[in-house]
Amino acid sequence: MNLLVTLDSKYIRPLKVMLYSLFVNNPGEDFDIYLMHSSISRTEIADIESFVNRYNQKLFEIKIDDGYFQNAPVILHYTKEMYYRLLAYKFLPRELDRILYLDPDILVINPIRDLYNMDLDGYLYAAAFHNVIAVKEINRIRLYPYKITAYFNSGVLLMNLDLQRKLVNEDEIYAFIEKNWSKLIMPDQDIINALFSRQIKCIDEKLYNYDVRYYRYYKVTTNNICDMDYIMKNTVFLHFCGKKKPWHKEYSGKFHSLYKHYESRVIPGSQ
Repeated sequence: MNLLVTLDSKYIRPLKVMLYSLFVNNPGEDFDIYLMHSSISRTEIADIESFVNRYNQKLFEIKIDDGYFQNAPVILHYTKEMYYRLLAYKFLPRELDRILYLDPDILVINPIRDLYNMDLDGYLYAAAFHNVIAVKEINRIRLYPYKITAYFNSGVLLMNLDLQRKLVNEDEIYAFIEKNWSKLIMPDQDIINALFSRQIKCIDEKLYNYDVRYYRYYKVTTNNICDMDYIMKNTVFLHFCGKKKPWHKEYSGKFHSLYKHYESRVIPGSQ
């Protein structure tokens, strides 16, 4: 299976935690990890490659020219590298027909094979939206007049690379950024939703992009079905969305202990 990550040096540590959780909870699977970046050092790349090889998996580095998205807005904890997933179809080897993009602030706690093999015929992406009414309405208003029906989260994206090479227009992406510079709050995510939301296959957020901030909300709205037992048995991706991250000392949250468990296996003494 092909996996895509895009990041800078600040996210190497959580990347290792995410990859470790992927490897140990998908026994017997072979992964080709494609790392897109513009500024990670050779020493850091060698360290990541050594880590990946330790689990008998493969790392492929794709260094992006620093001129790409040079003038695109970068806000809060986001980095320029977030934009690279928008043009992944251009940078990745032509023989790849699909790839799964994952943010580094994710834990993979169950097998991903069912999602990876999902039928994508006619869709550019498969992704989940967080079904919180306030979130949906605010983003629908904010991205008017693009008439989005759902605001998809770009932290987990199954990409149909063959179709993207045919349909995605790089110039259209740049034009959107230039026109909407002041409106972009979650920049790459805003672009994907405004330009491509009607060509995104919807997947279940509780399985494939569980926002850890909403544990009580998910539990209540499912009549207590989506409890901790359900999550540990069924959920594939726990996503630590937002500015507060579980590798920060001041973090506290429902899944903090679980994250620290995985982190301690990667970085001894981190508990």
